[in-house]
Amino acid sequence: MNIGKAIRLELEGMAEDTYRAFSAGLIPGEEHILGVRLPRLREIAKRIVKTDSWQEYLACEPYYFEEIMLQGMIIGAAKLPAEERLEYVRDFIPAIRNWSVCDSFVSGLKFARNNLEVVWQFIQPYIKSGDVFSVRFAVVMMMNYYLTDSYIDLVLEQLDGIKHEAYYVKMAVAWALATALAKQPEKTWAYLQNHHLDEDTWRKTVQKCMESYRISEEYKTILRQMRRDLAKQKHV
Repeated sequence: MNIGKAIRLELEGMAEDTYRAFSAGLIPGEEHILGVRLPRLREIAKRIVKTDSWQEYLACEPYYFEEIMLQGMIIGAAKLPAEERLEYVRDFIPAIRNWSVCDSFVSGLKFARNNLEVVWQFIQPYIKSGDVFSVRFAVVMMMNYYLTDSYIDLVLEQLDGIKHEAYYVKMAVAWALATALAKQPEKTWAYLQNHHLDEDTWRKTVQKCMESYRISEEYKTILRQMRRDLAKQKHV
């Protein structure tokens, strides 16, 4: 039995009906969910990358949501030079079809921290690609790895230039800006006073800021007032 079939049988044996229903409610449009919890997927990924079969598994055609998640985890965990890993990342991105796979995949690409410039150049085409989850991938990458003193100006410039009507892009931009305000408050606050976001993304940004425990009440008070002022302008 090849590794693809063996892992599929293992995943099917771990499936939980209640968790499948819960996950399906969070991931609209994903039809092939087994209901395997993320910690168990991470355990399997760690096991696979310790063998000589991980490349064989990445070559398997995934069917279940969990199989796609698992392949993404393996790409993040395998011992690879940065350039070689980026080839696997490039091949994997078209398989991202929901926010969950996107965000989990990005969280595993910790090699970016030691390869900031090469990864920064790599994600640039995805920012402008127009594909919903390719753009989200790039935005979440910036949020996870580039809210630093060296990159914050570039990140804010890129986020400000994203014009996309998809909900999952707007929410990613809003999430990234709220995180930026928590991590790089001075520059992010200055940007928020003179942004070029569309109204929907701006409202989502304010919402994410309100939900954050890391943003001061002083900022939240001003943001609430800015939101009220925008509402008044719409009714004039």
